[in-house]
Amino acid sequence: MSSTQKVAVITGASQGIGAGLVTAYRKLGYAVVATSRSIGESEDPEVLTVPGDIAEPGVGDRVVGAALTRFGRVDTLINNAGVFIAKPFTDYTDEDYDTVTGVNLRGFFEVSRSAVAAMLSRGSGHLVNISTSLVDHADSKEPSALASLTKGGLNAVTRELAIEYAARGIRVNTVALGVIRTPMHPAEAYQALAASHPLGRVGEVDDVVGAIVYLENAPFVTGEILHVDGGRSAGR
Repeated sequence: MSSTQKVAVITGASQGIGAGLVTAYRKLGYAVVATSRSIGESEDPEVLTVPGDIAEPGVGDRVVGAALTRFGRVDTLINNAGVFIAKPFTDYTDEDYDTVTGVNLRGFFEVSRSAVAAMLSRGSGHLVNISTSLVDHADSKEPSALASLTKGGLNAVTRELAIEYAARGIRVNTVALGVIRTPMHPAEAYQALAASHPLGRVGEVDDVVGAIVYLENAPFVTGEILHVDGGRSAGR
Protein backbone atom coordinates (compact mmCIF):
# COMPACT_ATOMS: atom_id res chain seq x y z
CA MET A 1 0.00 0.00 0.00
CA SER A 2 1.03 3.63 -0.40
CA SER A 3 2.68 5.17 2.64
CA THR A 4 0.21 8.04 2.31
CA GLN A 5 -2.88 5.83 2.41
CA LYS A 6 -4.79 6.27 5.66
CA VAL A 7 -5.72 3.35 7.89
CA ALA A 8 -8.85 2.83 10.00
CA VAL A 9 -9.20 0.31 12.82
CA ILE A 10 -12.81 -0.78 13.38
CA THR A 11 -13.94 -2.95 16.29
CA GLY A 12 -17.07 -5.07 16.20
CA ALA A 13 -16.60 -5.20 12.45
CA SER A 14 -18.13 -8.54 11.49
CA GLN A 15 -21.75 -7.41 11.15
CA GLY A 16 -24.20 -4.53 11.48
CA ILE A 17 -22.72 -1.07 11.91
CA GLY A 18 -19.16 -2.36 11.97
CA ALA A 19 -19.49 -4.13 8.63
CA GLY A 20 -21.09 -1.02 7.17
CA LEU A 21 -18.15 1.06 8.38
CA VAL A 22 -15.63 -1.29 6.78
CA THR A 23 -17.35 -0.76 3.42
CA ALA A 24 -17.61 3.00 3.92
CA TYR A 25 -13.96 3.49 4.86
CA ARG A 26 -12.80 1.42 1.93
CA LYS A 27 -14.87 3.74 -0.30
CA LEU A 28 -13.06 6.65 1.32
CA GLY A 29 -9.79 5.04 0.23
CA TYR A 30 -8.67 3.83 3.64
CA ALA A 31 -7.07 0.51 4.36
CA VAL A 32 -9.02 -1.14 7.18
CA VAL A 33 -8.16 -3.35 10.12
CA ALA A 34 -11.39 -5.08 11.13
CA THR A 35 -11.72 -6.97 14.39
CA SER A 36 -14.39 -8.90 16.27
CA ARG A 37 -14.60 -12.08 18.28
CA SER A 38 -15.47 -14.07 15.20
CA ILE A 39 -14.46 -12.62 11.86
CA GLY A 40 -13.31 -14.41 8.74
CA GLU A 41 -10.58 -13.44 6.33
CA SER A 42 -11.32 -10.78 3.74
CA GLU A 43 -10.75 -11.17 0.02
CA ASP A 44 -9.80 -7.49 -0.10
CA PRO A 45 -6.01 -7.19 0.38
CA GLU A 46 -6.50 -3.81 2.03
CA VAL A 47 -8.80 -5.21 4.72
CA LEU A 48 -6.92 -7.04 7.45
CA THR A 49 -9.16 -9.06 9.77
CA VAL A 50 -7.99 -9.77 13.32
CA PRO A 51 -10.16 -12.13 15.41
CA GLY A 52 -10.21 -11.41 19.12
CA ASP A 53 -12.31 -10.44 22.13
CA ILE A 54 -11.33 -6.89 23.03
CA ALA A 55 -12.53 -7.48 26.59
CA GLU A 56 -9.49 -9.72 27.09
CA PRO A 57 -6.27 -8.00 28.24
CA GLY A 58 -3.76 -7.59 25.47
CA VAL A 59 -6.14 -7.98 22.53
CA GLY A 60 -6.44 -4.24 21.88
CA ASP A 61 -2.67 -3.88 21.72
CA ARG A 62 -2.49 -6.89 19.40
CA VAL A 63 -5.04 -5.37 17.01
CA VAL A 64 -3.20 -2.06 16.79
CA GLY A 65 0.11 -3.88 16.48
CA ALA A 66 -1.29 -5.84 13.53
CA ALA A 67 -2.32 -2.57 11.87
CA LEU A 68 1.18 -1.13 12.27
CA THR A 69 2.86 -4.29 11.04
CA ARG A 70 0.67 -4.61 7.94
CA PHE A 71 0.02 -0.98 7.04
CA GLY A 72 2.52 1.06 9.05
CA ARG A 73 0.12 3.55 10.59
CA VAL A 74 -3.23 4.16 12.34
CA ASP A 75 -5.23 7.25 11.42
CA THR A 76 -8.71 6.46 12.73
CA LEU A 77 -10.09 4.17 15.41
CA ILE A 78 -13.81 3.48 15.63
CA ASN A 79 -14.77 1.88 18.93
CA ASN A 80 -17.88 0.23 17.57
CA ALA A 81 -17.87 -3.01 19.59
CA GLY A 82 -20.34 -2.84 22.44
CA VAL A 83 -22.63 -4.87 24.67
CA PHE A 84 -26.15 -3.80 25.72
CA ILE A 85 -28.06 -5.65 28.44
CA ALA A 86 -31.34 -4.05 29.53
CA LYS A 87 -32.89 -5.18 32.79
CA PRO A 88 -33.87 -3.72 36.17
CA PHE A 89 -30.82 -2.63 38.14
CA THR A 90 -31.25 -5.17 40.94
CA ASP A 91 -31.55 -8.00 38.40
CA TYR A 92 -28.06 -7.45 37.01
CA THR A 93 -25.58 -10.17 37.88
CA ASP A 94 -21.83 -10.06 38.40
CA GLU A 95 -21.51 -11.79 35.03
CA ASP A 96 -23.59 -9.04 33.38
CA TYR A 97 -21.33 -6.41 34.92
CA ASP A 98 -18.15 -8.15 33.80
CA THR A 99 -19.52 -8.66 30.28
CA VAL A 100 -20.67 -5.08 29.75
CA THR A 101 -17.73 -3.32 31.36
CA GLY A 102 -15.29 -5.71 29.73
CA VAL A 103 -16.28 -4.74 26.20
CA ASN A 104 -17.58 -1.20 26.67
CA LEU A 105 -14.84 0.08 28.97
CA ARG A 106 -11.80 -2.21 29.04
CA GLY A 107 -12.10 -2.84 25.32
CA PHE A 108 -12.24 0.89 24.67
CA PHE A 109 -9.32 1.55 27.01
CA GLU A 110 -6.90 -0.99 25.58
CA VAL A 111 -7.56 -0.38 21.89
CA SER A 112 -7.67 3.39 22.29
CA ARG A 113 -4.51 3.60 24.39
CA SER A 114 -2.53 1.73 21.76
CA ALA A 115 -4.13 3.60 18.87
CA VAL A 116 -3.49 7.03 20.41
CA ALA A 117 0.16 6.11 20.96
CA ALA A 118 0.42 5.25 17.25
CA MET A 119 -1.35 8.48 16.27
CA LEU A 120 0.94 10.59 18.42
CA SER A 121 3.91 9.34 16.46
CA ARG A 122 2.34 10.88 13.34
CA GLY A 123 0.88 13.99 14.97
CA SER A 124 -2.68 13.34 13.81
CA GLY A 125 -5.59 10.97 14.28
CA HIS A 126 -9.27 10.52 15.01
CA LEU A 127 -11.12 8.43 17.60
CA VAL A 128 -14.85 7.80 17.27
CA ASN A 129 -16.82 6.13 20.06
CA ILE A 130 -20.31 4.64 19.92
CA SER A 131 -22.64 5.60 22.77
CA THR A 132 -26.40 5.74 23.37
CA SER A 133 -28.87 8.58 23.83
CA LEU A 134 -30.11 6.74 26.95
CA VAL A 135 -27.12 8.25 28.74
CA ASP A 136 -28.69 11.71 28.49
CA HIS A 137 -32.37 10.74 28.40
CA ALA A 138 -33.18 7.75 30.57
CA ASP A 139 -36.35 5.82 29.79
CA SER A 140 -38.31 4.02 32.52
CA LYS A 141 -39.54 1.57 29.90
CA GLU A 142 -35.97 0.58 29.06
CA PRO A 143 -33.96 0.27 32.29
CA SER A 144 -30.32 0.01 31.35
CA ALA A 145 -28.07 1.19 34.16
CA LEU A 146 -25.01 -0.66 32.88
CA ALA A 147 -25.35 1.05 29.50
CA SER A 148 -25.51 4.43 31.24
CA LEU A 149 -22.57 3.53 33.48
CA THR A 150 -20.31 2.47 30.62
CA LYS A 151 -21.47 4.58 27.70
CA GLY A 152 -21.74 7.61 29.97
CA GLY A 153 -18.09 7.04 30.71
CA LEU A 154 -17.33 7.09 26.99
CA ASN A 155 -19.17 10.40 26.62
CA ALA A 156 -17.09 11.89 29.42
CA VAL A 157 -13.76 10.54 28.20
CA THR A 158 -14.55 11.77 24.69
CA ARG A 159 -14.48 15.36 25.94
CA GLU A 160 -11.44 14.76 28.14
CA LEU A 161 -9.34 13.17 25.40
CA ALA A 162 -10.47 15.77 22.87
CA ILE A 163 -9.01 18.49 25.07
CA GLU A 164 -5.98 16.49 26.18
CA TYR A 165 -4.87 15.85 22.60
CA ALA A 166 -6.30 18.80 20.64
CA ALA A 167 -2.93 20.53 20.44
CA ARG A 168 -1.31 17.31 19.21
CA GLY A 169 -3.53 16.81 16.21
CA ILE A 170 -5.89 14.10 17.51
CA ARG A 171 -9.66 14.56 17.41
CA VAL A 172 -12.09 12.54 19.54
CA ASN A 173 -15.85 12.34 18.92
CA THR A 174 -18.81 10.14 19.81
CA VAL A 175 -22.08 9.22 18.12
CA ALA A 176 -24.91 8.55 20.58
CA LEU A 177 -27.46 6.24 19.04
CA GLY A 178 -31.13 5.51 19.33
CA VAL A 179 -32.41 2.10 18.26
CA ILE A 180 -30.65 0.99 15.08
CA ARG A 181 -31.74 -1.93 12.91
CA THR A 182 -28.95 -4.42 13.57
CA PRO A 183 -28.79 -8.07 14.70
CA MET A 184 -28.92 -6.80 18.32
CA HIS A 185 -32.75 -6.84 18.25
CA PRO A 186 -35.14 -9.42 16.75
CA ALA A 187 -36.74 -8.23 13.53
CA GLU A 188 -40.26 -8.39 14.98
CA ALA A 189 -39.33 -5.86 17.69
CA TYR A 190 -38.56 -2.93 15.42
CA GLN A 191 -42.12 -1.75 14.82
CA ALA A 192 -42.65 -1.24 18.55
CA LEU A 193 -39.17 0.23 19.04
CA ALA A 194 -39.83 2.82 16.33
CA ALA A 195 -42.32 4.52 18.66
CA SER A 196 -39.45 5.62 20.91
CA HIS A 197 -38.21 8.02 18.21
CA PRO A 198 -40.04 11.23 17.29
CA LEU A 199 -39.23 10.57 13.62
CA GLY A 200 -41.33 7.42 13.92
CA ARG A 201 -38.83 4.86 12.70
CA VAL A 202 -35.75 3.02 13.86
CA GLY A 203 -32.38 4.04 12.54
CA GLU A 204 -30.59 2.21 9.78
CA VAL A 205 -26.93 1.27 9.59
CA ASP A 206 -26.48 3.86 6.84
CA ASP A 207 -27.72 6.59 9.22
CA VAL A 208 -24.90 5.79 11.62
CA VAL A 209 -22.28 5.32 8.93
CA GLY A 210 -23.20 8.66 7.38
CA ALA A 211 -22.75 10.43 10.71
CA ILE A 212 -19.34 8.87 11.28
CA VAL A 213 -18.20 9.71 7.76
CA TYR A 214 -19.32 13.30 8.43
CA LEU A 215 -17.15 13.40 11.57
CA GLU A 216 -14.24 11.92 9.63
CA ASN A 217 -14.51 14.77 7.14
CA ALA A 218 -15.04 17.52 9.73
CA PRO A 219 -11.55 18.58 10.86
CA PHE A 220 -12.88 21.45 13.01
CA VAL A 221 -15.11 19.13 15.11
CA THR A 222 -13.78 17.49 18.26
CA GLY A 223 -15.23 16.67 21.66
CA GLU A 224 -18.65 16.31 20.03
CA ILE A 225 -21.44 13.95 21.18
CA LEU A 226 -23.47 13.65 17.98
CA HIS A 227 -26.93 12.19 18.55
CA VAL A 228 -28.18 9.87 15.83
CA ASP A 229 -31.44 8.90 17.46
CA GLY A 230 -34.42 10.09 15.44
CA GLY A 231 -34.92 13.10 17.70
CA ARG A 232 -35.12 11.06 20.89
CA SER A 233 -32.59 13.22 22.71
CA ALA A 234 -34.59 16.38 21.94
CA GLY A 235 -37.69 15.15 23.77
CA ARG A 236 -40.73 12.92 23.48
